[in-house]
Amino acid sequence: MSIENRYEFLFLFDCENGNPNGDPDAGNAPRIDPEDMYGLVSDVALKRRIRNYVQIAKNNERPDAIFIEHATNLNRPIAESHLQANGEIPEKGKASKDKVRLARDWMCKNFYDVRTFGAVMSTGANAGQVRGAVQFSFARSLDKVLPLDISVTRMAVTEDVKAAKSLDDFQKWEREQPEDQLRTMGRKNLIPYGLYAAKGFISANLAQDTGFSETDLELLWEALLNMYDHDRSASKGMMSCRGLYIFKHVGTDTDLEQRKKQAMLGCAPAHKLLDLGSIVAINKREGVDTPRKFADYEVTVHKDRLPAGVELISK
Repeated sequence: MSIENRYEFLFLFDCENGNPNGDPDAGNAPRIDPEDMYGLVSDVALKRRIRNYVQIAKNNERPDAIFIEHATNLNRPIAESHLQANGEIPEKGKASKDKVRLARDWMCKNFYDVRTFGAVMSTGANAGQVRGAVQFSFARSLDKVLPLDISVTRMAVTEDVKAAKSLDDFQKWEREQPEDQLRTMGRKNLIPYGLYAAKGFISANLAQDTGFSETDLELLWEALLNMYDHDRSASKGMMSCRGLYIFKHVGTDTDLEQRKKQAMLGCAPAHKLLDLGSIVAINKREGVDTPRKFADYEVTVHKDRLPAGVELISK
């Protein structure tokens, strides 16, 4: 069954001596807001880590396969959706509305990220478009971050030896070079520390359309809690989940049918739940000017401020 409750969630994570999300338009430097120097992490980066976790946790097997895989042609599974749902792959632009709908439904049933985040599948054979039940905002750091561009030495080179025709030619060229010319310089981009907050939104109404279920929801929580432990690299430094605060809309009406409608539509605006300081407050500890670890912050949860009809689940 599809989920029947609206959710919002606040996801806290940090990065220590790493690059949480490089900006390709800025030489892969950590993303920042240039007006105030607060750090940013894109929603796309967060969804990629969730996809990666689900892919390894579920062995990329259907119904929890991943549609947007690394280095693949998306038109292949789109073509397969028509083959499985309609018995044939239509020519480009020739699929009828009913066939597109059947292909779209097949994609939702078989790919976790399609029914979770949605997808544009109107390329190739055309399986339509899906608006996902789960959406993220850009994550933003709680304090200013300091992007560093650090020089490193690489103890080897990647010279294109044009005259080399064999391995012996490469070795001869190496023997003829001064030792200090067989080294080169490289660069690493990082921030010393940043604690980030991302805001997430889950629509029960959109879930009815994609088939996003309670099982899918639990897998989403699992991924958020564990995804950074399976995405280690030297460039990312030490990234960790530091808190997941889930706001579940349950309704208040004594009439069960009306309460079910309230749970789907929601009982409070998202900003009243997710604005830092409203219910979840995060402050630097006394005497800390420049945070360098999570222990430099204090997290306080004010459950007494929860609006009626909303439950808080902390993970």
